[in-house]
Amino acid sequence: MSTLSPSHTPRPKLDSSVNLFSNFKEDFLASIVVFLVALPLCIGIAVAVGVDPARALITGIIGGLIVGWFSGSPLQVSGPAAGLFVIVADLIKEGEEIYPGSTDSAIDAQAYALMVLGTSVFLAGVIQIVAGQLRLGQWFRAVSPAVVKGMLAGIGILILLSQFHVMLDHKAMWHGEKAHGALQYLATIPEAIENCFLPDTSANHHLAALVGIIALACFVLWPKYSPKTLRFLPAALIGILIATLFAIATKLQVDFLTIPDNVLSEVTLPSASWVQLLWNPTVLVGAVVIAIIASAETLLCATAVDQMHQGPRTKYDQELSAQGVGNILCGLVGALPMTGVIVRSSANVSSGAKTRMSTIMHGGWLLLFVVAIPFVLTYIPRSALGALLVFTGFKLVNVKDIKALWQTSRGEIVVYLATVVMIIWTDLLMGVLVGIALSALKVSVLSKVLVRPSNLRVRLENSDNDQQACLTLAGAATFMCIPKLAAELGRVQAGSELHVDFEQLTYIDHACLELLNGWASQHTNMGGGVVIDWETLQARFASRAPS
Repeated sequence: MSTLSPSHTPRPKLDSSVNLFSNFKEDFLASIVVFLVALPLCIGIAVAVGVDPARALITGIIGGLIVGWFSGSPLQVSGPAAGLFVIVADLIKEGEEIYPGSTDSAIDAQAYALMVLGTSVFLAGVIQIVAGQLRLGQWFRAVSPAVVKGMLAGIGILILLSQFHVMLDHKAMWHGEKAHGALQYLATIPEAIENCFLPDTSANHHLAALVGIIALACFVLWPKYSPKTLRFLPAALIGILIATLFAIATKLQVDFLTIPDNVLSEVTLPSASWVQLLWNPTVLVGAVVIAIIASAETLLCATAVDQMHQGPRTKYDQELSAQGVGNILCGLVGALPMTGVIVRSSANVSSGAKTRMSTIMHGGWLLLFVVAIPFVLTYIPRSALGALLVFTGFKLVNVKDIKALWQTSRGEIVVYLATVVMIIWTDLLMGVLVGIALSALKVSVLSKVLVRPSNLRVRLENSDNDQQACLTLAGAATFMCIPKLAAELGRVQAGSELHVDFEQLTYIDHACLELLNGWASQHTNMGGGVVIDWETLQARFASRAPS
């Protein structure tokens, strides 16, 4: 048996007993960094979806000022996320297709599509609140890691292919219509590149490409070669800033952002047409998809944030309800949907944030920016934002994840690849559903070893002084049992020594092994101990993992 000792690298400690202003200095500085990270990402996501940047900035403001107060994960930062890019873009396209026409000149096809989006986001928020009240937060974690990583990679590829055209100021057309979907975007990339080298340079695609390349170079080089005293500044901000200054100084004729004089004028409140959409099938399906994907992404992000700091763990049901409140408000004002966002959240923790006040203040900085100096955005080249999303999409396709899954199990890599391929070939929802189905099939194939795929029995016994505890695992631990296992681990007292007995465990899959490993790291970082024979447990998993 081996004991995990507390980590040698101290993590930021979060004290739940203090008030929001007890660490004001640390939270203030962290909020500035998070604001600088959130600003270009919000704008970039809006450009990717094809809506006014104000609609993404409003989401960031709500995520900070409102959701920040009620969040079940104090250091998680919410806002518009690249993970919902595909869903939102598809929903806007479908909204334009079902536009019935209107005698009201203020409601054209695009305005109608935005109402479809707003109604779906509103209903998704309602679903999230109901799920939170029914205490379903933990169940959103019962997804195979291969599916989650495949979903992120599929989204990353879609973002990369679509935003490559934006980076070159190229309008991707397919048979006379605007290109849609990964395959059409991929097929039109050669044309986009060719346009940069045509003798006729009046369209200035080559200049847009130059701006994009400068931005990409900054994203890659800044974290490695910037002065240590300035490294706290996010690469996204530096890349956009340098590309913008270059375009202005050289007076390049490229496409720039267009921003209304009053950014808050983009707020659109519900109307009679909006209310009629509540029962529209397109809206209802969109709401369910947004609720499921946004909730899964948020809670998985919260789990990752928990591993970055000491202190209170995420209250999943509370976090789910808080996200629901945020999405209801986003839907009511016509903003983009929100999730917990790992890029902003990790920046928040690494910058030294101690309480939720950092998240709240970052929302205040976003609001101050859009009210006081929105005209600054009009100086930003669209190609620079396209480059930011291309880089973001590339990072979502994490090669380390592929290698880890390959070393873990051939079955896991099959699930991963199938999820990615189906997302690219069809859509996000179908890809995720196929991945989940294959994960369940993979478990059922092991039925020769398992009595039932979900027959895990978990028993936690605490000592009288709560200094020691014993966790007994029996049966089969698969990803479908994660809520049960996570709930028992959540009952272990902080600082205690946990002994894990798995002699009666017939099988453990990658998802549960990852949960145990992550929880053990958190527990030891908080001063506790874990006594478990990791080598034997890993060998038991490897011996049952299909090759």
